[in-house]
Amino acid sequence: MVAGAREQLAESDSHSRHAPGPSATQLVWLRRGLEQPGGKLPLFDEWGQRIAEQTVRSCIARGWAEPWFANPLKPDWLVCKLTPAGRALIARDRH
Repeated sequence: MVAGAREQLAESDSHSRHAPGPSATQLVWLRRGLEQPGGKLPLFDEWGQRIAEQTVRSCIARGWAEPWFANPLKPDWLVCKLTPAGRALIARDRH
């Protein structure tokens, strides 16, 4: 990742911590973890496109997702799972 992109991602993460709630994109991604064993979050969306790193990192920064394990074939991919806070967020959003 290029240094400028890293700084931009870090800046967006710090802004996301102060946002009032999750974006529609974040909610869609987090909800998909409810359907998977262990709350595993998908690497790709329903159209086969990779989930944006900004979406993943902002959810991690806000405590809704956490890294699960390292992918030895693709070390730059974050394999994540829902946290209890992520499950609670989805449950609140459904009501």
